[in-house]
Amino acid sequence: MMSPKYPLAFLPTPLHSLPNLSHDLPYKIYIKRDDLTGLATGGNKTRKLEFLIQEAIDLGFDTVITAGAQQSNHCRQTAAASAKAGLSCHLLLNGTSPDSLQGNLLLSKLLGANLHFSGEKSKGRQKALEILKTNLESQGKKPYIIPVGGSNLTGALGYVSAIAELKQQMLTQKISFDYIFFASSSGGTQAGIMIGMSLYQLESKLMPIMIDKESEIEEPLEYQIFEIIMAYNHRSQQKINLMPEEIPLIKGYNTAAYGEVTSHEKKAVKLMAQKEGILLDPVYTGRAFYGFWDILSRRLIPENSRVLFWHTGGLPALYAYHNDLQNI
Repeated sequence: MMSPKYPLAFLPTPLHSLPNLSHDLPYKIYIKRDDLTGLATGGNKTRKLEFLIQEAIDLGFDTVITAGAQQSNHCRQTAAASAKAGLSCHLLLNGTSPDSLQGNLLLSKLLGANLHFSGEKSKGRQKALEILKTNLESQGKKPYIIPVGGSNLTGALGYVSAIAELKQQMLTQKISFDYIFFASSSGGTQAGIMIGMSLYQLESKLMPIMIDKESEIEEPLEYQIFEIIMAYNHRSQQKINLMPEEIPLIKGYNTAAYGEVTSHEKKAVKLMAQKEGILLDPVYTGRAFYGFWDILSRRLIPENSRVLFWHTGGLPALYAYHNDLQNI
């Protein structure tokens, strides 16, 4: 049930080995480089936005609204996608307006987004989005709401197609993976990957590292992912039969608050930078990579396994967290 998409990403993204990291552990380690999707420094949300932006255009909207943290990679990529598609963009961001703009927030402004600040809490964001939508409609605009992280069925299609891309690369390079690790936050990437795994018959075991502290989210992540998969079932002839408790999620690396940079994230950022010359962001890929490395270091999966770390991007956040990363 793939829909048309608005071309935003440089695809396919590279799939390659990490020889230095593989040398240190009894595993063959690979990386999928969705930090290189190309749109305003890249990231995984670009894949989702290809489908979301196309839907907005097809339905006759002229304005895009979305929400997130001030250092949201999703918001930065939404601003860029809107600029490319000729749509007005409004971002509803947590907290209050800072004295200076840095990292993703600076890029969002440079990309032409209108910045709105909702206060300190992310909970209740949906109501604030609806209020913003109503205000824009009163001005004659036709606003299209993209959910946080682009995480609905339309956005998840970006990662259904990403699995088709990965399968072709695996066939071309004559490799397969026993385990696939990635950061899981708003649920759309994981839902799309799970749908794609079923659709394209990949047998790898998924190892999603949960990023957000559970007490900080309104609905359990398992249910958010489940709802997207059920929406797919409703629209597709091929059904994916599972219960919310069957959705894989690796917890325990998300005890710190969202965006809190601990010694774990610092270790991950430093390790990948100094071993492979690859930059992780401290919020998503840094936290996920620490979980990935910890699991491998403790030999919690069988030795000699072939493992993939799916890099979902986030480079600009490094600059916003520069104080945390000075002495790593």
